[in-house]
Amino acid sequence: MTAWIQRFDPPLGAAGGSPRVAVKDAIDIAGFVTTAGSVAVRDRAVAATADAACLAGVRAAGAAIVGKTTLTELCTSPTGDNAAFGTPVNPIAPDRMPGGSSSGSAVAVATGEADIGIGTDTGGSVRIPAACCGIAGLKTTWGRVSTAGVWPLSPTLDTVGPIARTVTDVATGMRLLDPGWTVARDPARTAGRLRIDGVDSAVEEPVDAALDAAGLKTREVRLPGWDATNWALHWIITAELWRAHHALVDADGLGAFTNQGLHAGRAVTEEQLAEGMAIRERWQSEIAAVLEEVDVLALPTLVGVPPLVTEYEAFPFTQLTAPFNLAGVPALAMPVPSPGLPVPASLQLVGPMGGEDLLCATGLAIEAAISERS
Repeated sequence: MTAWIQRFDPPLGAAGGSPRVAVKDAIDIAGFVTTAGSVAVRDRAVAATADAACLAGVRAAGAAIVGKTTLTELCTSPTGDNAAFGTPVNPIAPDRMPGGSSSGSAVAVATGEADIGIGTDTGGSVRIPAACCGIAGLKTTWGRVSTAGVWPLSPTLDTVGPIARTVTDVATGMRLLDPGWTVARDPARTAGRLRIDGVDSAVEEPVDAALDAAGLKTREVRLPGWDATNWALHWIITAELWRAHHALVDADGLGAFTNQGLHAGRAVTEEQLAEGMAIRERWQSEIAAVLEEVDVLALPTLVGVPPLVTEYEAFPFTQLTAPFNLAGVPALAMPVPSPGLPVPASLQLVGPMGGEDLLCATGLAIEAAISERS
């Protein structure tokens, strides 16, 4: 299956030597319908009258927008599947899921059809497909990149970020989204190594090896509030999905999973939502406090290798990613050498609010170190 909902030939705004950019079809491009990966949305939609604000830097740089990429319906699922528009094939492990919801953007980059993919990340939707496809992706600090003109899933959690084959190219993508941004001069010196129950040692060990190769000083850290984030995320995401898109409930052409999410959101009480927001506030304070003791946090992006396309329903795609959406902080996913695995393990680095510069500097240092050893 293709990664594309619509290809542009010739590309939009192409200039000689500029990066080729694939845009997730949850992001408005003037003159084109935004489907959000949904037949129900497509059949009601009209062409966007303006670009999403996040594309201003892409346009100003003269980058070549080569198409709009497929995604899981309404960005609601992290698996990467889409029954209506097709599930993109994972190019490095065709028998395994591509991850989502920004599946098409990641697959377009991994196949070499684009240099930069622009995706959205509410619970891991940039980092998860990057990890599944053996490439890199950056979840930005909440509020750093405008989401005006971006299909909302959960507005208090939604972010826009770049996907690319390497951290070097992720930094290029970040400059397209935030033209004044630069990589920090120095990488992190200390990393808090976070270990969560249930994570496969097959992905933990390559992460440790990559940190060691880069000479990053690590120490074990604990986050006592971790488990409480699960219900908070559920209440916030589903309640905000319902508020934004209740008109679509039970609509013709809407997938069952998305429809169930809308019904779940309608059932969230004001008390539950208030409790979710209170948990969120405490969690943000906990993350801020630990990031005063270490420069970054380090852990895998996924709990194990991406699941087979025949066995993905029970895989906890967002277990290691979504808590950092609740915290609002930036997080970088990058592949690390993993002999014997069908897909390289993905290292996730988490930084303080506004710390994309530090994350990319650290990712570049790790990338250089593991390249020297290979």
